[in-house]
Amino acid sequence: MRIAAVLFVLLAPTVGAQTPDRSPKLESVPALAPLVNQTSSELTAVVERFSLDRAALGRRYDADQSPAQRQRMREFYDAWRTRLREVDFDKLGQEGKIDYVLLDNHLQYQLTLLDRRSRQRTETVALLPFADRLLALQDARRNLETINHPTLARTLADLAKHVDSLRAQFEPAQTRATPAAPPTDTTAGARPRPAPPRVSRTVANRAAEQIDQMRQSMTGWFRFYDGYDPLFSWWARDPYRKLDSSLVRYARTLRERVVGIPPGPAQQQNQGPIIGDPIGVEGLREDLRHEMIPYTPEELIAIAEREYAFSLSEIKKASRQMGFGDDWKAAMEKVKNTYVEPGKQPELIRDLARQAEAFFDQHDWVTIPPLAREDWRMEMIPPEQQRVSPFFLGGERIMVSYPTAEMTDEEKLMSMRGNNPHFSHATVFHELNPGHHLQGFMTDRYNSHRQVFGTPFWGEGNALYWEMFLWDTGRFHVTPEDRIGALFWRMHRSARIIFSLNFHIGKMTPDQAVRFLVDTVNFERANAEAEVRRSFAGNYSPLYQAAYMLGGLQQRAMYRELVESGKMTNRQFHDGILQSGRIQIAMVRARLGNVPLTRAGAQPWRFAEQLPPPVPFGAARP
Repeated sequence: MRIAAVLFVLLAPTVGAQTPDRSPKLESVPALAPLVNQTSSELTAVVERFSLDRAALGRRYDADQSPAQRQRMREFYDAWRTRLREVDFDKLGQEGKIDYVLLDNHLQYQLTLLDRRSRQRTETVALLPFADRLLALQDARRNLETINHPTLARTLADLAKHVDSLRAQFEPAQTRATPAAPPTDTTAGARPRPAPPRVSRTVANRAAEQIDQMRQSMTGWFRFYDGYDPLFSWWARDPYRKLDSSLVRYARTLRERVVGIPPGPAQQQNQGPIIGDPIGVEGLREDLRHEMIPYTPEELIAIAEREYAFSLSEIKKASRQMGFGDDWKAAMEKVKNTYVEPGKQPELIRDLARQAEAFFDQHDWVTIPPLAREDWRMEMIPPEQQRVSPFFLGGERIMVSYPTAEMTDEEKLMSMRGNNPHFSHATVFHELNPGHHLQGFMTDRYNSHRQVFGTPFWGEGNALYWEMFLWDTGRFHVTPEDRIGALFWRMHRSARIIFSLNFHIGKMTPDQAVRFLVDTVNFERANAEAEVRRSFAGNYSPLYQAAYMLGGLQQRAMYRELVESGKMTNRQFHDGILQSGRIQIAMVRARLGNVPLTRAGAQPWRFAEQLPPPVPFGAARP
């Protein structure tokens, strides 16, 4: 027994050395001293209070576009602007001044959006004259008003009749009147049927979507009472169901008869015509003011065209290296056909992500904490979502787009070709590190109160900036095939500015935008349709697609001003962007460059005039 004990003691260190260390890795926990009193803005608590109060009101007034919600949110933003003016701006430090400018800019923009939605509501009122009366029911529920059950039942019945009468105006007549008789509805002696409101497809589509939103609000309203209030169920259940059915039929009629979306699954599966909702020249100017970009839409389109010309010149160089001369589309076709076999795409994305991190490890460009390398994960995009997201998406996790068994052969081929290894090589790091994943990691930990100001010019612009930065090094995209992959996306981001801004100022239709992507970027037709559908479906702000390259160019100009001048190192600059928070790039510049600020913000920054010239391959900047 004594010998066995001695052997155990002697062998214990050896056994322990062979056992995996399950203790937390010290390097994944940052030094804590720098985190003490990290917040330096005097207005951090103010911005946090605004965010919390607005979220509370959003939960309270949850019937979108209801009369009570519209009034309360306008009062809220006006009151916050009044309170903000009470702050002594001159006594604030630079971080506090930045938060002041950001909050006031945000409040002004929210009021602008309320005005815009009011104008849009005026355009749809002929189709939805019942909307306020319907949504007021949810407002009354939130106010905990006592129900008069018979009156409520009559209200629901009246609303259903009103909706049906509106729908009937768009339905074809059951019988036709003789030439000698005036037009009638369906029976002799009936009054002439009113002519349907003359509205555009855009307005009709917007109205149909609002009907869908109203039905969601009314579903919650009905479920609150039904069964819990026996008298409510007795009086309201039948008229509510008839009203809900009337709303469904009316939305379907608008989509089929006015918008032109065919009946059936097309209305549920992102098929049929692409209908956008352009905001016009003045709307773009409002949005550009909010983004602190002192350019007209036409000037930004001209910037994009210059960027596209550079990419076109470079892709022809790569095409010549591949033996295709100036026929860059033929060279790109060869690149597209390098796709991996089904089931292998996750491994490809994994390997490209690790390759990018290893490349960044060789340089002192930006801090990528160990935990940010460890915590990202991968999921697959469902087939139906791939119709609007044909390429992978990123952030906390990377979402991979690749065909599934139930797709058609054409859909499978286009998905594989559009997600080939060389296209993916240029954008996996855009989605993960140091792109969207690192952005989220850092903004959760630095100036997190500024997430309420989130702008794609910072998020998408920073990820696109890294694409241009790695191109400039001349060492990441070594083969002509990888350079074509990188230039595909660069041309794509230029094209996004051109087609999205032209659409909103009325110079390009969605169908023309699809053809533009196919012709100028060599998109797969299905991927081009998905791209344009996603751009104009209403889930993205009007400037979102333009924000990729414009935000990236803003950061290129800032790099020239602060790094190439010797004022900051690469790491200081790139860490500074990530630690500034999701804010307008002009305010990042104010923070890193200590730009003087007034209550109105900084002097207009014409960033395009400070841009370094694009770097041709083989002529990398220092």
